[in-house]
Amino acid sequence: MDEPRSRRYERFRRAFDAAAYGGSLAQRGLRFIGRSQSEFPPLLRAIHDPPPGLFLRGTAGADVLLWDAVAIVGARSCSSYGAQVARSLGRELAAAGLLVVSGMARGIDGEAHRGALEAGGITVAVLGCGIDRDYPASHATLAGEIVRGGLIVSEYPPGVEPAPWRFPARNRIIAGLARAVVVVEARERSGALITADLALEEGREVFAVPGEITSSLSAGSNGLLRLGAHVVTAAQDVMDALGVGPPTAPSEPELDSRTRRVLDVLADAPATADELVGALGLPAADVAPALTTLELAGLIMEAEGLYRAVMPAG
Repeated sequence: MDEPRSRRYERFRRAFDAAAYGGSLAQRGLRFIGRSQSEFPPLLRAIHDPPPGLFLRGTAGADVLLWDAVAIVGARSCSSYGAQVARSLGRELAAAGLLVVSGMARGIDGEAHRGALEAGGITVAVLGCGIDRDYPASHATLAGEIVRGGLIVSEYPPGVEPAPWRFPARNRIIAGLARAVVVVEARERSGALITADLALEEGREVFAVPGEITSSLSAGSNGLLRLGAHVVTAAQDVMDALGVGPPTAPSEPELDSRTRRVLDVLADAPATADELVGALGLPAADVAPALTTLELAGLIMEAEGLYRAVMPAG
């Protein structure tokens, strides 16, 4: 990239002290890697419009950006099913040693990050605003969990406010960091489809999770499948396409007969606590602790009062 030739830029260049600026970033727990540096991820450098560099926040080294990565994206206003799938995919892909990349938005993005964290894996969030912002603000706690072992990255320096046009721009970074993009749920004009299109343009693999044909939340992702995207029914579908082996299966916790019965019912179909009480003929005082045990073991998850068995890895 050629340097600008304007007088304004020349005045800036003469006044700019790179060492001092780097020191000021470090004081705030931030770093910067330029596109010409060896730490800059080659996959991102190879895209049509790579950023001049990336600002980093987090304890992980910049070398994690060189790992094999999968981006998981989708609707902000996702369904409870979509949230469960995104979280499960994030968990299983991270457990297999893949880097999980997303945009830290509400809905699918946030659940993908949470799943990776649950597996003890590393996840990277790409912002569409300054690196010093937790956006959305409601995800400040999630951001704190991400930076404890992973990274938050942005092409924008501290102080840059969120703006609508910056989020489609950041999607090229999400796609550029990843070998594959998985769209879990997306409406017909979703930003997740922008990410998928960018990935296709760069020759990356694109996957989509099938959704209900009557749901507008699935119109975009089902459309990708019609266009030839890979079908995802389990995390293993993504791992097979990337040539990644399955994670070592954790030993299943010992469950008493009552808890096992609850899990068996949920394996057939999601249910509320009241529906489980009716189906099993057990008192609510017996069902509640069984649900708690299964949630703590990561075998089920709850959203809006509905309990689901966690999607298996393969």
